[in-house]
Amino acid sequence: MNTMKKLIAIVSIITSVSFVTTGCSNMSSSQQSTLSGGAIGAAAGAIGTAALGGAAIWGAVGGAAVGAAGGYAYDKYEKDKQANNQAQYNQGYSAGQKASSGSSSTPK
Repeated sequence: MNTMKKLIAIVSIITSVSFVTTGCSNMSSSQQSTLSGGAIGAAAGAIGTAALGGAAIWGAVGGAAVGAAGGYAYDKYEKDKQANNQAQYNQGYSAGQKASSGSSSTPK
C-alpha cells in the first residue's frame, strides 16, 4: 500500500507540473526557463526520492530549487552567448565596411 501512495504522489506532482508549465505564454524567456527548470527538478526529485524510499515531497522541494537555479543559469548563459555572437558580428561587419569604403578605386 505504501508503494501505491508514492505512485499517486508522483503522478500528482507530474500532472501539477505539466499544468503549471502550460501557462507560460506571457512570461519572459528567463521566467520560462526558471519555471521549467523548477518543474523538471521537482518531478525528478520526487521520483528519485520516492524510488529510494524517502519522502517524495522533500525530493520535490529540493529538486525544484536546484532545477529553478539551473534553468535561470542556463537562460543567462544562452543570452550572454547570443550577445557575444552579436557583438562579434557587428565588429566584423564594421571592419568589412571600413575595408570596402577605403579601397574604392575606379577601373580604367
